[in-house]
Amino acid sequence: MTPADLSQLIKDTATTILAERGLDASALPEVVTVERPRNPEHGDYASNLALQVAKKAGANPRDFASWLAAALAGNSAIDQAEIAGPGFLNIRLAADAQGEIVAKILREEEAFGNSDALSGQRINLEFVSANPTGPIHLGGTRWAAVGDSLGRVLEACGAEVTREYYFNDHGGQIDRFARSLVAAAEGEPTPEDGYGGDYIREIASAVVEKNPAALDGEPAEVQENFRALGVEMMFEQIKASLREFGVEFDVYFHENSLYESGAVEKAITTLKDNDNLYEADGAWWLRAEKFGDDKDRVVIKSDGDHAYIAGDIAYVADKFDRGHNLAIYMLGADHHGYIGRLRAAAQALGYEPDNVEVLIGQMVNLLRDGKPVRMSKRAGTVITLEDLVEAIGTDGARYSLVRSSVDTSVDIDLELWTAQSADNPVYYVQYGHARLCSIERKAAELKVDGNEPELGLLLHDKEGDLIRTLGDFPEVVATAAQLREPHRIARYVEDLAATFHRFYDQCQILPKAGEDAEPIHSARLALARATRQVLHNGLTMVGVNAPERM
Repeated sequence: MTPADLSQLIKDTATTILAERGLDASALPEVVTVERPRNPEHGDYASNLALQVAKKAGANPRDFASWLAAALAGNSAIDQAEIAGPGFLNIRLAADAQGEIVAKILREEEAFGNSDALSGQRINLEFVSANPTGPIHLGGTRWAAVGDSLGRVLEACGAEVTREYYFNDHGGQIDRFARSLVAAAEGEPTPEDGYGGDYIREIASAVVEKNPAALDGEPAEVQENFRALGVEMMFEQIKASLREFGVEFDVYFHENSLYESGAVEKAITTLKDNDNLYEADGAWWLRAEKFGDDKDRVVIKSDGDHAYIAGDIAYVADKFDRGHNLAIYMLGADHHGYIGRLRAAAQALGYEPDNVEVLIGQMVNLLRDGKPVRMSKRAGTVITLEDLVEAIGTDGARYSLVRSSVDTSVDIDLELWTAQSADNPVYYVQYGHARLCSIERKAAELKVDGNEPELGLLLHDKEGDLIRTLGDFPEVVATAAQLREPHRIARYVEDLAATFHRFYDQCQILPKAGEDAEPIHSARLALARATRQVLHNGLTMVGVNAPERM
């Protein structure tokens, strides 16, 4: 019996009790909260349902808890149900019911932890979206890891996810990039407002190699030659880096296409027609403050040029017009102002603002010997995705970036994340998976199959701890999806690995040399298999390999 099963059992039991006593069952929540007590002596699970709803239903909380306890105690899945304090309910599961968690995992395999909680949701998930003017920096690398993991978690809960990269190829930064390439090709210093680094010289050389006449012609023509080829080459490097990092996108959306297709003008016309765009001081302004933003925003400047938000407005409309019913933006630490303006843009266009979510990620710092690493080998002024992967590997890079909430800054200690020890979180979890695979290989040698285990034999405290931790996984996944917090998966697999190691230290899984296999060995082998499966599922959700040997 999983926590979700127990939650439903308690709700069904409470519904029956209230109906039998003529009390108001409408006070019951949609989902009954079931938690693991901090003190295991209090039971396997606890619920405060009686305290939560008794008075609303017209009953005394302790009386209601006693009715629940008596009814639950009569269920074969419940070993014990007791009242604590003013109406808390502490529950111990019967061994067979608890063992059902293991059986369920072994039946469902990769599907364990999945649900249909977000079925019907079509989510546009936009992440990374680094400008095509240089390699992906550490902040973008964090979004690559977190965004890819979040997409996996949302899909595990039944959502249809479109992973989207917004390619900023319209505006002044592209002009500066092109001028920087021209300067590098001509052997001139980097323009004052331009981009430097070895990668600029590499791309400039590649442009000349591909088009030997790139430097011929008028300045504007030369700049266009380098803009067209240079942006294409930079973007191909970005896509290759992401692919090596295990991140693939369904859509690479070009900002410039919004202008070329007329989508920007269409959105502006809509806003003028519904009076959410007004003219003042020679410019056109979005009535953003009306929809919760901190101020109105210029959309068309007094010189007739579009402000950057013009593309953002058209892009919001495009996301929903493609059939998505939720748009999640993952933006950097300097983009807090986008929360209000994007939601305001959506509402001004007639869309539901709550269907726009903006996640803001904080900074990432790379440390060596306790001191910040600031210079990249190729990019010069910033640390890149390639720098991080070279330093600690792809698995280490992804895991170190996913395991913390995005609203906190992350310090990545190179010594910690390259250590082959329990102090290194990704090594610790992967080692647990590899150890479980080793147990499986040893079991095959000893001819312990574990295919028809007597799971009711799993009565040891550490066995119970491990089973209940396994049973938490579906709820962890659901919560991670609901709160957009994939770091919960990483923290969970660390806890699961630790719980497994404690079980392994006290419970002999396989018979010793010369001993015959007993039913308990098959039961524990089944528990080990279930643990390996859930570790595998969790690591997969954060985009990290689950090695069979280390």
